[in-house]
Amino acid sequence: MRPEDLPQVAEIERAAFSVPWRETTFRRLLSHERTRAWSAVDRDGAVAGYAIMWFTENGAQLGNLAVAEAHRRRGLGRRLVRTALESVRDADAADYLILEVRESNEAAIALYRGLGFRLLGRRSEYYRSPPEDALVMGLDAR
Repeated sequence: MRPEDLPQVAEIERAAFSVPWRETTFRRLLSHERTRAWSAVDRDGAVAGYAIMWFTENGAQLGNLAVAEAHRRRGLGRRLVRTALESVRDADAADYLILEVRESNEAAIALYRGLGFRLLGRRSEYYRSPPEDALVMGLDAR
């Protein structure tokens, strides 16, 4: 992900999430040494999806992932998650990759399960609008 991608990333973010991250949040994260971020572009050069991850003390957190509506159900989300996982494995800096997902987001849960993520726990009322629990899912990165 490049700084010039951020206006398009923010646009996808606003369309995908009820409480979207601000463009400034993405910009700040891009400046962190332990952050990795990817944007996938379509044939016209427009951002079609993105993922952002950061390394923690022993692991990595997939903080955000979204695909533009017009590009969904084509495997782009899967490729972005696989790219994040490859980055974790290549860095050899983390034992696991974790994420939170709305418990009602069946498509995302199926995607993560299909990639080998398993349910680790639940964060009660993690999401605000509308209020909903998050499922914590993780994958051994070794």
